[in-house]
Amino acid sequence: MNRNTCPLCAKPSSAAHAPFCSRGCKDRDLLQWLGEGYRIPGEPVDPEAQSRLDSADSRD
Repeated sequence: MNRNTCPLCAKPSSAAHAPFCSRGCKDRDLLQWLGEGYRIPGEPVDPEAQSRLDSADSRD
């Protein structure tokens, strides 16, 4: 992808919304992050350890 194109729709990027072309693409990208549409890979979680963490959180 060219440095001067929007990473979502490939239209020319706008200086006001860089690296996106518009407020719409900028907001769509943010919603992807907030809605867990983008994820960063990590180590698998042990289900038993997760349930212990969840039960400890519920006691707080």
